[in-house]
Amino acid sequence: MSLREYVFDNLAGDLEYHPRRAVIYLGLAVAALCFWFLLTDDTKFTIVPLVIALGSLALLLKGVFFLRKVSEGLGLSVHDLAKLSDSSNRKPLPSVASQTAQIVQDFGAGGLLLWPILNIGKDLDHSWDNPPRLGVILIGATLISMGWWIRHFTSARSV
Repeated sequence: MSLREYVFDNLAGDLEYHPRRAVIYLGLAVAALCFWFLLTDDTKFTIVPLVIALGSLALLLKGVFFLRKVSEGLGLSVHDLAKLSDSSNRKPLPSVASQTAQIVQDFGAGGLLLWPILNIGKDLDHSWDNPPRLGVILIGATLISMGWWIRHFTSARSV
């Protein structure tokens, strides 16, 4: 498996229609967004609250994909998509540890992939002259690597 396939499988390989997982993702996204919204104005735009806000957006987007039936084969290869047409070949649900690792990775992907949104905030509020881009990117990358480590250590124990 190449590095590109491994990264794609970890970030988008589990996209399928699953309403229960969508409720979990959307609930976590709303909780994180509420936490960010209820912070005071002077702390909202520091590094950790920005990671929480961007992570909640990532969880919200993935939760929407879990609710859509047309996103069933979005993260699958052509070979896996052909097997998907038979409903008896559906992927089993991941373990709790694997699902936790996936949520941590998806939350971290918000900071790592959505950091350009910080430039929009800089354009809207000219008093915010130096958004903490590097800190947001580093925390997002750390969360993604923590998710990979959780998945690695839990899968090694179960074998």
